[in-house]
Amino acid sequence: MTAAFSQPDAVERRRLCEAAVKVAPEFPEAALALASACRETQELPLAHEAIDRALSLAPGWAAAHYEAGKFWLGCEDLARARDHFRRAGECMPRFASAFSNLGATLGELGDPEAALAAFEQALAADAENPTLLSNVGVVRRELGHLGASEEALRRVVALAPGFVFGHYNLGHTLFLSGRFEESLEAYLEGQQRDPDRNLRQACRLAMVRFAAGDVEGADRDLWRAADAAPPDEREDLLLEAYEIGKAVLDVEPSPGPKQVFLDRLAAAIMA
Repeated sequence: MTAAFSQPDAVERRRLCEAAVKVAPEFPEAALALASACRETQELPLAHEAIDRALSLAPGWAAAHYEAGKFWLGCEDLARARDHFRRAGECMPRFASAFSNLGATLGELGDPEAALAAFEQALAADAENPTLLSNVGVVRRELGHLGASEEALRRVVALAPGFVFGHYNLGHTLFLSGRFEESLEAYLEGQQRDPDRNLRQACRLAMVRFAAGDVEGADRDLWRAADAAPPDEREDLLLEAYEIGKAVLDVEPSPGPKQVFLDRLAAAIMA
């Protein structure tokens, strides 16, 4: 096994792990190593067989359940992935990665309250992890806990100023709180640090400008970003921008430049 995982070639690593299983068939570590190697070489039936063997040899081993969770996640079987990540956390209550993956899987399954509980359990074991904090902030926002979301996301940008989506997520929370100028600052900070200049976030930044009253800036930024996107993505970006703009005007009707901007946006979507 030592030779296998110092081996850069994935196929040779799989062969060495298979040899380890033959030498020590009663060792769950060897079976789990083979499962990992088979996943890497995309031999999924063999990976499944090896994971099942590891679990049968060590049913209370957190690492085996964690690898099983990753396997089923890769197969897009979210329910099985959830169950194994949850079992890994039960076996090792301070297994932050297990709870983090459990939270993400529960989020995909549409259970944000359970996802938040899992992320917070992970955070209890890894309190300064900016990715975990960001996940907590996003789910708290989805649940309508905007103050708690802001608190988590401000910790994210303090701990990891270079984490671009920490700034974007903070901007989104501030936007939903109606604090448009602060939201704009957060989005601009994210964009300044974003080497990819994410087009969706650029369009959202434009709509923050719109909400803050800078219609000219919104018009400039929105079309610059949307027109750089492929046609299907462009349509989706414009639809989201329209929904944001309409929500803003539903709260504060404005028959002037904001309505003109929104009408132009609607016409572009219908064209």
